[in-house]
Amino acid sequence: MKAIKLFPVLLLFVLSACSSVSVYSDFDKGVDFSQYKTYAFHRKGIDRVQISEMDKKRILQAIDLELGKKGMAKSENPDLLINIFTKEREQVDVNQYNMGWGYGWRGGWNPYLWGGQNFVSTSTEGTLYIDLIDSKRKELIWEGEGVGYLTQNRSGKDARINEFVAKILAQYPPKK
Repeated sequence: MKAIKLFPVLLLFVLSACSSVSVYSDFDKGVDFSQYKTYAFHRKGIDRVQISEMDKKRILQAIDLELGKKGMAKSENPDLLINIFTKEREQVDVNQYNMGWGYGWRGGWNPYLWGGQNFVSTSTEGTLYIDLIDSKRKELIWEGEGVGYLTQNRSGKDARINEFVAKILAQYPPKK
């Protein structure tokens, strides 16, 4: 009976663990980040990213939104150039469940694997990199990385991309 009551709690824990995004950032410690007020997207770099044009558009809109919240503005003569890069990795999990005769009255370990079943699940782990480049010096000054599981659900894609970008850019400007 306890297992039945604990199952929804366990399922909620597993689903919430899958929805998190781990973020990392690094920066040039010799840079005064308060000098950067404007930005533009580095088109040459963004055009090379191997994702759909719709996903690129979603990412760039999310970056616009987050940088706007920080008081930054787009410009034809920017202080910063923004580049993105993505990477994905397919995760395959195989779990085996065996039910058979064991010790006591309940099912237990079965040396002959009677009634065994295999469960295979796949998921895609994605990484989004956001690079901020000083436009005058042409040097990378800050980079952020977000790693998490992606969704194929079209209705949840906007929210997932917004979550990735918001969590990455929450670390900009860096606290020295």
